[in-house]
Amino acid sequence: MKKIALGMIRFYHGLKPIRSQITRMLTGSDASCRYSPTCSDYAAQAINKYGVIKGGGMGLLRILRCHPWSRGGYDPLR
Repeated sequence: MKKIALGMIRFYHGLKPIRSQITRMLTGSDASCRYSPTCSDYAAQAINKYGVIKGGGMGLLRILRCHPWSRGGYDPLR
């Protein structure tokens, strides 16, 4: 199960050129991630460290915190 979840995240990372083009078309600018590490990197680290259930939940909570009014910044996995 862990390999499947991490494989899906790697697949998502592979779509970066396409995601960048779509973002440019929709917003007219190059949007970058508000957090460091990115939400997908954070989720992959959490799944590796805590497993699919807890790590996946931590990744989901991180994604929910990412919105236009969030401060963002450096937020490492603890």
